[in-house]
Amino acid sequence: MRRFGIDRGDAVLTGNILETARLRLEPYAPGHLDGLDIMASDPRVMRFLGGIATREQTAAAIERQSQRWADYGFGWWAFLDRANGELVGAGCIQHLARIEGNPLEIGWRLRPDCWGQGLASEAARAMAGFAFGRLAIPILTAVADPENTASRRVMERLGMRYRGIEHWYDMDLATYEITAAEWRDRPAGP
Repeated sequence: MRRFGIDRGDAVLTGNILETARLRLEPYAPGHLDGLDIMASDPRVMRFLGGIATREQTAAAIERQSQRWADYGFGWWAFLDRANGELVGAGCIQHLARIEGNPLEIGWRLRPDCWGQGLASEAARAMAGFAFGRLAIPILTAVADPENTASRRVMERLGMRYRGIEHWYDMDLATYEITAAEWRDRPAGP
């Protein structure tokens, strides 16, 4: 078990599992299929993420992510509520636009009944700490539909700077970034 110094103790890392005050972030596994399928088939969750996915597409994503964790040492996590074990969200560290060689990006999604509780920010702090701590990357990016104000607020809470509208994933997206130095120097807290 290792506590990240770079993120001021926001998360405890054991293997590839991150634990925060309220969440346990586990790399995607077959046991997460039901919870991930519920999110991926909900138009409210997927509104800014390219549309809903079928159960088969979600199962294929879990399989792909297992390989990405093996190949790169990062990928998608399922967010589990530490109090009851329910899957409440998901998030990632991955190559921007899923193109190897691009900078790494951070992303997240939550069940609608979990919106507005600070869980996305809590998970994002842990994932960013993982990226800057374990992976020792120099810069982390994030993208969002310009109308996705909730996700953009999480990026700003992380201390990310707005770069402007850029074309990623065949869309014009609000693009943010933060360097490792900025991450280390950011104020403590949410």
